[in-house]
Amino acid sequence: MSLYRKVRRFSSYPLDVKWMFVEAYFYLAWGRVLKLLPFSKVAPSLGSHMKETSFTSYTEQDLLLLRKVSRAVHTMSRVTWWESQCMVKAIAAMKMLERRGIPSTMYLGSGRDEKGQMVAHAWLRSGSYILTGKEGHEKYTVVGIFGNDKQAEALTTMKR
Repeated sequence: MSLYRKVRRFSSYPLDVKWMFVEAYFYLAWGRVLKLLPFSKVAPSLGSHMKETSFTSYTEQDLLLLRKVSRAVHTMSRVTWWESQCMVKAIAAMKMLERRGIPSTMYLGSGRDEKGQMVAHAWLRSGSYILTGKEGHEKYTVVGIFGNDKQAEALTTMKR
């Protein structure tokens, strides 16, 4: 697709979608920076280690927001000049949901490919909806879970 067509298509979106694309691009860049750092330094910013958030079902309006975040991250990951694969997408979507007070869980998995080589994968879930990394996530053994429930943690802290 030519640059002209991309710009025309982008300009046709509503303003809230444009801002979500810009936000997704920013968080994809942030996720790429975090991926360059040692994981032990990044892990605390991903949420509570080995803690899953609930599988509660969302209203139709909440599901629409989850789909918008997912679509923005996937769309913008195709236009970044850096590598934006599963881990970077999961971090970006997690940060976008965290900003909106929506709980999410990031899963890190490992497995073997067709050649027997060790491979890793990351995916993000909120409620029962998988936002990023859904394709093939069943083939991986979960080795790490990071639950991000800032809203619930804030409410718990306020009650004390």
